Amino acid sequence: MSAPLETTTAPRESSRVYDLIGIGLGPFNLGLACLTEPLDELDALFLDSKPDFDWHSGMFLEGAHLQTPFMSDLVTLADPTSPYSFLKYLKESGRLYSFYIRENFYPLRTEYNDYCRWAAAQLTSVRFSTTVTEVTYDEADEVYTVRTAAGETHRAKRLVLGTGTPPYIPEACADLGGDFIHNSRYVHSKQELQAKESVTLVGSGQSAAEIYYDLLGEIDVHGYRLNWVTRSPRFFPLEYTKLTLEMTSPEYVDYFHALPEQTRYHLEKQQKGLFKGIDGDLVDAIFDLLYEKNVKGPVPTRLMTNTALTTAVHEDGEYVLGLRQEEQGEEFELRTQGLILATGYRYRTPEFLEPVRDRLRFDGNGRFDVARNYSIDTTGRGVYLQNSGVHTHSITSPDLGMGAYRNSYIIAELLGREVYPVEKAIAFQEFAAPKGTVS
Repeated sequence: MSAPLETTTAPRESSRVYDLIGIGLGPFNLGLACLTEPLDELDALFLDSKPDFDWHSGMFLEGAHLQTPFMSDLVTLADPTSPYSFLKYLKESGRLYSFYIRENFYPLRTEYNDYCRWAAAQLTSVRFSTTVTEVTYDEADEVYTVRTAAGETHRAKRLVLGTGTPPYIPEACADLGGDFIHNSRYVHSKQELQAKESVTLVGSGQSAAEIYYDLLGEIDVHGYRLNWVTRSPRFFPLEYTKLTLEMTSPEYVDYFHALPEQTRYHLEKQQKGLFKGIDGDLVDAIFDLLYEKNVKGPVPTRLMTNTALTTAVHEDGEYVLGLRQEEQGEEFELRTQGLILATGYRYRTPEFLEPVRDRLRFDGNGRFDVARNYSIDTTGRGVYLQNSGVHTHSITSPDLGMGAYRNSYIIAELLGREVYPVEKAIAFQEFAAPKGTVS
């Protein structure tokens, strides 16, 4: 049989020019899609490579919940009357009264994901299973051209990037073989992990704590040894006091953004505990569970703080981890069959932006120079960034509660007016030094 003739399909290009195209559909761009859906003056399109909305499904542990209240949903803090609110979702799901009786403001993680899927299903501007491969700029028409893997071409006056932060694998594990996992795949790999003689968890923060608690709870059922290694000096609880929460405010964004670049980078390192710490109740629950199990006899587990992972080798079905106790400067090795890296996420500039790199602003550290209005292009009004701006907008960047504020701000930038009123001041405290003499 002769081989079929090869055919070349020309890109399908539309003459339609959108006001904006959002690339990536995490909670932030999905919230922007919800807020722009009712606006006739904004023609928007949102693209994502995934087949459907999926937000950290690999961490859907039983009972795991958001660390922000339900009002930090996609829309409420911008428009409490929106038909895409979490409360509207609960009402349509028949669970509004149950949620009310529950008297817990923090939605379950699985529940929040289902809510986002519910909202996405109602939007006309959202397209999943669409992978963006290239973005170029047409100088003559002053529009961005977005090309997809399916050969489609879309044009827009402005872009909003919401591609998120991919899992981070430490340099020591960059070329490591075996079946180690990042915590983003924990739920899907849990059964295989529990069949091993030993499991080691590397990292800190909420995800690491949730996994440790989950594995500790079943340690005597499966009989594995369990280690938790963290470079942090201790198991830091998330600071969630109310005056600290005022740092997720427009005033603090104004203050932080105006600081010198070096000062902002210094503060970024200091402030990790404000949004990457462990829920205090979970820290206590881990201790209580350790105490309970220890009553029956020593628990085969180690918790090692101040311990950095320096090397890793996979040999004979086992990992040999090179560790260093930072305060003592002592090095040692740990052998383990299972390895989980709860090492967080780090932003990478998408490759599809390479053709327009000269139109984007970067700071002295090679990261996006994000303007106060969330733009990252040289015009200050063409490309906007969701999240990934901790170095410019502090802890407000990843905070779900500030997503609606940022989207309201971006929409106002696009239209030249405030459709959704943008709060200017909400904090009781002052962050910047007052001018002149005060009394």
